[in-house]
This record gives sequence, C-alpha cells and structure tokens, in this order.
Amino acid sequence: MTRPARRPAATLVLLLVAALTLAACSVPPKEQVALENVGKSGGGGTAAASGAPDGFEEYYTQTVAWSDCNGFQCATVDAPLDWHDAGKGGIQIALKKLPATSESPQGSLLVNPGGPGVSGISLVEDTSGFGFRLRAAFDIVGFDPRGVGQSTPVKCMDDAAKDEFLTKDYPYTDEGITQRIEAVRAWAQACGENTGELLGHVDTQSAARDMDMLRAVLGDAKLNYLGYSYGTQLGATYAGLFPGNVGRLVLDGAVDVTLTADEGAAEQAVGFENALRAYVTDCLAGSECPLGGDVDSGLRQVAAMLDDAAAHPIPTSSGRVVTKNLAFYGVAFPLYNKGNWSLLTTAFQEVFHEGKGDTLLMLADNYNGRNADGTFQDNSTEAFRAVNCADERAAEDLGQMKQLAAEILQQAPTLGEAFGYSGVECAGWPYPAVKREFDLHAKGAAPIMVIGTTNDPATPYKGAQALAKTLDSGFLVTMEGEGHTAYGATNECVNNAVDDYLVEGTQPEPGLTC
Repeated sequence: MTRPARRPAATLVLLLVAALTLAACSVPPKEQVALENVGKSGGGGTAAASGAPDGFEEYYTQTVAWSDCNGFQCATVDAPLDWHDAGKGGIQIALKKLPATSESPQGSLLVNPGGPGVSGISLVEDTSGFGFRLRAAFDIVGFDPRGVGQSTPVKCMDDAAKDEFLTKDYPYTDEGITQRIEAVRAWAQACGENTGELLGHVDTQSAARDMDMLRAVLGDAKLNYLGYSYGTQLGATYAGLFPGNVGRLVLDGAVDVTLTADEGAAEQAVGFENALRAYVTDCLAGSECPLGGDVDSGLRQVAAMLDDAAAHPIPTSSGRVVTKNLAFYGVAFPLYNKGNWSLLTTAFQEVFHEGKGDTLLMLADNYNGRNADGTFQDNSTEAFRAVNCADERAAEDLGQMKQLAAEILQQAPTLGEAFGYSGVECAGWPYPAVKREFDLHAKGAAPIMVIGTTNDPATPYKGAQALAKTLDSGFLVTMEGEGHTAYGATNECVNNAVDDYLVEGTQPEPGLTC
C-alpha cells in the first residue's frame, strides 16, 4: 500500500500485510442506490446530538439493521454520494461487527487496514489481530470505505484486462512512458464509464465524513478508531475534520500527511530499499542463502534479476511468466512482514539456481489479489488508484518526472526505479483532485497515539515521527524492528500500550520505545 497516496509507478499499495491473502467478505456488493434506509427511527440519536451537517440529518439518524453472518454481524448503511450536495443521491457502506465479549462494552471501535482500497470487513474477520482486552471492551466494527469491496464499488476493467495491466512492462524511456500513459488513460476511461460519478467522490475526506456518520449511527458520542498504514491518513483526516468528536485514536504505521505525492514516493522507495538491505543482511548470515558475496553484492544480484526479467521473463510451471513488473511485486510483498522473508529466500533460490519463478509469481499474485484462474479477489487495485487520484496528483511534467526518478534511483538503486514517474498514474483521470478542507494539526482533538516501526518499508519511521509532531495532540510510540505496522504482532510492549490506551485511556510514558 498516499499522501495522499504514496504510489510508485508500479502502483505499490500501502496495505497491512498480516497474512498472504485476504479473507472473502460475506456481505454482497451493492450498486449505487437511492436512499432506502434513511429517516428510520433509532440509530445514533437526534441529529443535533450527533452533529449532522445541515441537510444530512437523515443519514446520521438511520437505523443499522444488523444480521448474523457466521458468528459476526453484518449490515449496510446509506451514505451520501456527495457530502457537499445531499441532492445527488446515495451509496452504501458495508459493515461487519465482531461483538464485544463482555456484556457491557464501552462502545464501538472502528478499524481500517490501509490501502487505500483494502477491506475493513476482512480485517475484522481476522480476530487474532485484536487483544482479548480490546475484544472485551469494544464492538469491533470494520467497514469497506466508499468505492471499496462490498460497499458501492469502483469498477474499471474486466479481469483479463486488469491482469494485463498489472503484468505488462513499460521501459523507462520516452517511448515506454508514453505507452504507459496510454495504458493508464485507457484504465481511467474504463473507471469513469463503469463507476460513474462515484469516482469523483472516493477521496479520503469523503471517507472520513462517512466515518463520522458511522460514529453517530453506531451510537457513539466520540469516535474510537484503530487505523493502519493508509488508515492513519484516514484517521488524521478525521481528526482534522472533526476534532471535537475524537475519542481514542491509534494510528499505526503512520503516514506523513504533510508530504507531497512525489516526496512520499521517494521516502517509500528508501523504505523498501532499507527493508531489502535488512533482508539480504539476514539472508547472508544464514547457511542457505541463494545470494552470494557481501550485502551490496546481494542487492546488485536482485537488481540484475529484475532487469533481466524485463528482457527475459522468468518461466513458471503454470505456463505463465514473471515479467519485471511482477518480479518487483514478488520481491516487495514479503518485505512487509519479516515472517515472510523465508518465502523470498525460496523465490530467489528458484530463480537463481533453478531458473523458475513459481514462488515469485505466487507472491506477486497474492499481492495483487489474483486467483489461479485469472480472476481477482476484490477491487483493491481499482480503489487504490481511484482514492489516490482523488486525493492528490504527482508532478505530471515529463522533465520533472525524469529528474525526480533519477533522484529516487540514487537513494534506492535496487528498487527505486519502480517509485519514479508517479505523475503518469492519474493520466486521463476524469475527475479533479479534491481540495483539503481540514486543519492538518487537528487543533482541539483528544490525545492521538501514533505508532512507527523503525524499519517499516511502506510507511517509513520518519513519517510516524512527523505525524506525531504535526498533530497538536499526537504522541509517538516506537517499535524497533522490521515490518509494516506493529499492533497485533508479537511485541507485547506495543500491544499492551495500545490496549491500555484504547480500553482505559492510559497514555504510556513519553517516548515509549518497544
């Protein structure tokens, strides 16, 4: 998986990787709908009490009709297509709740796994990610943000065209960049034709406004929230828009919301380069590493493999081949989680010593959510690009892109190439980026916990440091180690700090490092 959309040219997603695949959601997808459920009695109380914007009171006072779904509770609620014009009709937001294990929970805890474009419903289904005290204290509620998954979705190309889009290589030459721009324009046109006006309203600010409505209809006076990766941007945006409604917010794997898209791409490139260096160091310290020489030599071997895949795609037993684009995904994916480093070692063993790319392709497919039959598990790729293009655009001048790409490559010579030319990724987008309507400092908000891991590849640690400083009420918790995000992993120091804060409101000692 920002900032708003840290996306390299290879469309790397800022997502939470706790496992290799995302669980399927049981809530059926919904098309754009007229208002069917608004105005029913119940829900979050009166419009005045819930703080509904003028003209949107019915959304804030609708009833949530929960139904049982395999041990969870599922529902859909209505949201306005456009939070600036109630007359444009509505969309639907899908919810899944893990009910509290205690008989008297404190309220709801809204959660988001990142992306943008990743399903919050799937996050709730992985119950092992939440501590027992958290599960006792809160109804944990995941939601698919607007445009995502089982909510009213962004739709673009069919699976075959999507597969080609994610697979094909474009050389970093003037001709190759032109070809890439043409492909992105075709994608953008398909998104516009198949999604409609929703495509112009999937920005993070609109999703944050949806969250305040969810707070109200769930019956909570304040929002309690746990967000990972891009979910930290969503949480920080919420705090900026609704500082008075902030309850206990935890932002894990934090994004620096002050960076431009180009600045964020450069920092993320360095983050992945550092993570790959840490992996190679660890690999070479073992007895069965497929790489040879010192660390720098090992990195050069990985870079050579990626370059060679462009000219000679790597064969697999399935008959498919691993292009350079897919090879990049296959290398980047296991860097999110140190527990998956062994898979990268297996992939390199196959490529360097057996001449095949089966594991590398498996990793790339898991990253992209591609099934063996060529279908895709969800619309995360579509939603990722749509949200990013709605939030902010990188520099689109070719000369400026070349300069930025060269600077990135100097800082990240192995993986940096994939993070250049971000400006092409919204070519031909049919809707403009939104203007920021909130205070980045969230003046007046309750204390907000920001968590950073010192060698996080996708959201580098300096981003967490910056966000904690940007937010007037932010305070930083540091985890020393590898991987993307910290809570729910094996570090009890982090887990206890988060549970103490969310459940009891207890802040750790300043400068806590785990």
